[in-house]
Amino acid sequence: MSRPDTGTDLLNSLSPELSQRLKELMDQALLGFIRPNSTSQFAQHAPVLARFCETIAYSDSKDDIQFLRSFREFVPTTDYEPYKPYIAKFFATHCNESDVKNLLAPGLPYFIGISSMTSGKTVKTFPIYMLAPHMFHHPLYPSIPHSEGNALSPSSLGLWQVLKMYCEDGQSSKMLSVCSATAGYQRMKLNWDVEHDMDRLGLWVPKQTVPHAISLVKSYRTFFILSALFALADRRVTIIRFLFASVFVNFLQYIEDEWTLLIDCIEKGIIPDIDNLDHVREPLEKHLTPNPLRAAELREIGPPGVQGWAVHVWPDLEKFIGVTGGPAQAASIPKVTHTLGPSVAMQAPCYGSTECHIAIPYFNGDPNTDFKVIPVDGVTEYLDVHSNEPSERVLSAWELVTGGHYEPVLTTRNGLWRYRIGDVVAVKGFAPDDGLPVINYLHRRDGSLGLEYGSVCTESELTNAIVSASKRWIGQIVDFTIVADDRDAPITHGYLVEIEGEIGKDAKMAPQQTYDDLLKNSSFALDFLQGRARSPTIRIVERGTFREYRRQKCDKANISIAQVKIPIVLSDATFKEWLLQRIIMEL
Repeated sequence: MSRPDTGTDLLNSLSPELSQRLKELMDQALLGFIRPNSTSQFAQHAPVLARFCETIAYSDSKDDIQFLRSFREFVPTTDYEPYKPYIAKFFATHCNESDVKNLLAPGLPYFIGISSMTSGKTVKTFPIYMLAPHMFHHPLYPSIPHSEGNALSPSSLGLWQVLKMYCEDGQSSKMLSVCSATAGYQRMKLNWDVEHDMDRLGLWVPKQTVPHAISLVKSYRTFFILSALFALADRRVTIIRFLFASVFVNFLQYIEDEWTLLIDCIEKGIIPDIDNLDHVREPLEKHLTPNPLRAAELREIGPPGVQGWAVHVWPDLEKFIGVTGGPAQAASIPKVTHTLGPSVAMQAPCYGSTECHIAIPYFNGDPNTDFKVIPVDGVTEYLDVHSNEPSERVLSAWELVTGGHYEPVLTTRNGLWRYRIGDVVAVKGFAPDDGLPVINYLHRRDGSLGLEYGSVCTESELTNAIVSASKRWIGQIVDFTIVADDRDAPITHGYLVEIEGEIGKDAKMAPQQTYDDLLKNSSFALDFLQGRARSPTIRIVERGTFREYRRQKCDKANISIAQVKIPIVLSDATFKEWLLQRIIMEL
């Protein structure tokens, strides 16, 4: 057992004793999920679990060792397809409670979570069941840390859909919300049902800068302007929390664009005359009072621009919580760190997805990128992404190797069985107290841009190339995406980039450096040598393009404002055409 040279206390490998402790921990957690869920409709009737059900039916049901052995031997990895016909029952024209009770897990779900659809694919929905009361304050689930001051944490509680379930008595019904996992867990924690949303418009949750009514605003622009208004009016902010760092950058852009309007409204205590306020204007007006002293202070500071601007506006600011790791956020980090300044600590929220909360930040390492995988919302197993085995073998936590690259496979409290989420993570080491693996998120396993000649580069490689070129040649990137550039043969990676401020005087050098970086991928290099690839292209789009993309995506898909990410590789033909119309320069 040794420690890697990582600047942390992590172990390179597990001792026999620690490996056994880890195995016992994971076995008990796994039993805690699969025993109750094995009685669900899905487990009893889904063809994908037929061999597992048959095996446990002819064995001692109380034998834990045999039960786990049957799981590991007879439960294959799954994707979304086996679950679709079961989840579709919730969306039936006439949904009976009896048809969906004990569907994937015991009882009825509290809400239906929806995926973010970043890749542009069809939305996926997942039943999310009620947490045990003692779990609401577990760090794995969304929450704001205790602080003496207030939290700037704009969040949307908007709903994608509301479903009706008809009860078994035939007379009454229940409402079931379909929303983002973040909104669903917030509602669950507060025990807020859908029927009384309008009754809560006047509420202001303590320790928040944003009144509750703003969380029900569906317009992207209106949501951010109102959130900025109340946040700027509040000097006592100690924590800023956004799900993604890139969304915080959008928030800052709205402050920059609407600075004069926002300060005038704070001075006079009025809500701005903007669209889509509808029923929230009146309750919001009651919460905003004239504050000429604060307005004068803000005018003296000026809009975002100087390093540490956030600390000038909020002198007690201590921490920023948001996803800053991974390719999708890499372009936003310089802007975020510049705005926050060196005195503000940065920390990621938990690592996970709509399907499952997987890991918490590991504070003995880098809390922005290091995550400790814990078996609380589900048990994580792994597929070696570099395995040459024809049938990929599922690995348990104690079988991992430091430095290895793996795809997480989830068995969850909400009834997913060895579900593949398509991420790729690297194992950084093992925690010395309990042996749990500590990982870094790398990229999506299916997120590479395979052009017609078959060359692929990972999201990490594509991102690192443009971020490196931007630092040296282009200037500060706000956001970017990649499309297949088919204007010439062969097709190549076409970067569409939005920058802030002046473009670098030698920006024309950026495509060459990007090309040089991509050549480090042996597949790309081979295709280039054989004439099946050419140098990537870089085109600059006008300011505000990706903010408008997010707004349109929210409106089009009716998804949560917090969920919208810019895909590294864009496959949506409609949005590709729209982006191409906003190009102002090619390097």
